[in-house]
Amino acid sequence: MWKIRIIAIFLLVTGILVGYFNYVSQMDIESSVYKPFSLGLDLSGGTHLVYRADVSSIPPEEVKTAMDSLRDIIERRVNIFGVSEPIVQVKRAGIFAEGEDEGSYKLIVELPGITDVKTATEMIGATPVLEFMTPKQDIDFSKYEEDLAILMQALEKVDPAFVETGYDITPLTGRFLQRASLAFDHTTGEAYVLLDFNKEGKKLFADITRENIGKPVAIFLDRNLGNVFPITKPTVREVITGGQAQITGNFTAEEARVLVGRLNSGALPVDELELISTQTIGATLGVKAINSGVNAAILGLGLVGLFLIIWYRLAGVIAVLALSMYIAIMLALFKLIPVTLTAAGVAGFILSIGMAVDANILIFERMKEELRLGKKTEDAIREGFARAWLSIRDGNISSIITAIILFWFGTGMIKGFALTLGLGIFVSMLSAVIVSRTFLLAIAFQNKTVRLLLKSGIKFN
Repeated sequence: MWKIRIIAIFLLVTGILVGYFNYVSQMDIESSVYKPFSLGLDLSGGTHLVYRADVSSIPPEEVKTAMDSLRDIIERRVNIFGVSEPIVQVKRAGIFAEGEDEGSYKLIVELPGITDVKTATEMIGATPVLEFMTPKQDIDFSKYEEDLAILMQALEKVDPAFVETGYDITPLTGRFLQRASLAFDHTTGEAYVLLDFNKEGKKLFADITRENIGKPVAIFLDRNLGNVFPITKPTVREVITGGQAQITGNFTAEEARVLVGRLNSGALPVDELELISTQTIGATLGVKAINSGVNAAILGLGLVGLFLIIWYRLAGVIAVLALSMYIAIMLALFKLIPVTLTAAGVAGFILSIGMAVDANILIFERMKEELRLGKKTEDAIREGFARAWLSIRDGNISSIITAIILFWFGTGMIKGFALTLGLGIFVSMLSAVIVSRTFLLAIAFQNKTVRLLLKSGIKFN
């Protein structure tokens, strides 16, 4: 008996600590564990963007792959800017889609916390164009290879517009870039960008270096936006077959990091991405939605707790205590996983609280039946849990399967609802079986008053 009570005290202390963690991590900004809830677009405010993707030049069998790549690229691009939990999804127009071409594709982007539409669209449209170019001029480069500054002066004397017209475009572009990474020179500490090309890019780079030994290969970034000067002009010393190149340019560490992020975001795999709709959700509406959800949860929990205590007396108090621990655990999981909370997700969480109550009611009704048969309190508790477990298990498993199906096939808010519901049902099942059972066994005295409290309940018949 004392072993059960020690476990019950441990669970109680754990629940209090989890609740304290939820409070400190939400309210104390200066705390080392500060970790507020991750809120979705409808709760925190933000921007909702809808783009139409031009896939007319893409073979039909490759369209799906291209759109999946587009979604991944946009996700990486907005993540670079520190957007919390962006939602990027592809939608295809159906047969009955009014005003849309059947088979056309849309890209829906939700950016929580970004309320400036201009900032949001610039973030999506910041496509870096990386080009490798070789000089056209027929010049003896060997005598200049020790000093690139002198070389460039010589080239510009031959053709004053050299920076614009003095290069031949090579087929090697950022499209063949596999990965860009930030590195530092061990001697000078200078930051530079290391480029790794894919298989096709390695071959192109090897061909370029083979044909331009002793000559500079210029690397341009965003030349289409007016940046006509190369960001770096390394001279080729030997053939490079490993598919690696370096971009140097007296970068600061932050400038190099931003460039790495932009290069890794990649070029878009569609011909055009047209912005067709924007919607901004203000923070005021988000706060109102949060307050409504919190008030609904508190009111619902209060009424349910009152019902449990009136109907089941002492067992109802235990159920409310277990329910409070369940809520604390769920809130901690939302922070630690983390789960992006939307209004639909909050609704799924509140619904899972009802499922947790349902499990306790099944258990208590079974216990009352056992007590009426004259069994000892401890035996009635154990037998009640054993008899109720099969019903709890089957009911909850069917609900979890439903949540999994909704999450798998749903989009956006449907996924948020399914995730919080499924997670809540799983945790509530453990809470009812472990926490409630332990607390009840810890107070299972052979005392008439306690037995009366466990057996009693308001009768309406």
